[in-house]
Amino acid sequence: MLPVENERVEYKRELTNEDDFEQQVSLEQALSFDKTRAVFAAHGLALGEQQLQTLGLRRRDGLYTNLGLLLAEQCPFTIKAAVFRGTEQNEFQDRKEFGGSLFAQLEDCYSYLQLNNPLGASFQGLYRQDQRAYPDVAIREALLNCIVHRDYGISASTLISVYDDRMEFTSLGGLMPGIQKEDILLGVSVCRNKCLAEIFYRLELIEAYGTGLKKIYHAYRGYAQQPELLLSPHAFKIVLPRMTNQTVVKGKKPAYAAPETIVLDYLQTHAAITRKDVERITSVSMATAIRLLKSMTEQGLLLRQGRGKNTEYGLA
Repeated sequence: MLPVENERVEYKRELTNEDDFEQQVSLEQALSFDKTRAVFAAHGLALGEQQLQTLGLRRRDGLYTNLGLLLAEQCPFTIKAAVFRGTEQNEFQDRKEFGGSLFAQLEDCYSYLQLNNPLGASFQGLYRQDQRAYPDVAIREALLNCIVHRDYGISASTLISVYDDRMEFTSLGGLMPGIQKEDILLGVSVCRNKCLAEIFYRLELIEAYGTGLKKIYHAYRGYAQQPELLLSPHAFKIVLPRMTNQTVVKGKKPAYAAPETIVLDYLQTHAAITRKDVERITSVSMATAIRLLKSMTEQGLLLRQGRGKNTEYGLA
């Protein structure tokens, strides 16, 4: 936290609202963007002085905005994650706090949650079917929702809790004025942090507004227990039930499949698959797609062809 944290909170209360927080002048001006520049570079994008202004991280007078603060190493907002034994908050097993640029928080927190997303297996005839306790896409979209849509005018941390039977993602900031729970379930989206969402969209981390919750519910299609949305005036909670050992509704086929299965199914109707294809059809990050393709190649499931940007994979 910065030494002027109390002054920061009062300043934000007086001068900021949900519509213009991103473009208010940051109280911290000694900012660095190493992580953000690395993420942009990985997508073939520059982040020089011109881009800082165009994207809204820096004003024409040279002062950094709150949007710049969010994407800098000095970002004061954090995500706190805790793992509990059982189904109540009685006994901690582990806890972590993730800080730095929002991109660093996204990657580090996602990796941590995957460590608490065990892989189980069942058999369909002769073939093994792997399945994680929670769908990768549901974790990813819930985490992105916490980062992109939270109210950064409130200084408390985003909270993620992992229990034996569920994951809970609690984001600060209720629904935008005029929007009801039924609206967002229909795909209606009014973005609180428009500039931040635009940057995440350019980097292909999110798609069109309002699709994240649809992906979460689609991942649980066919299962008896469904995700929950809990709302209050100043908070938004997404609850993901654990899928392992869940009852499948009779007559319905579960929508969720392991990423390996999705890739192999894709190759039944396509000659080859690229890393970007994997990101798109499995809704995983670039780093996760790279690890997945490497693992499947080492297992003898895929055959790598080409080099660099021309790399693609076919069935072995």
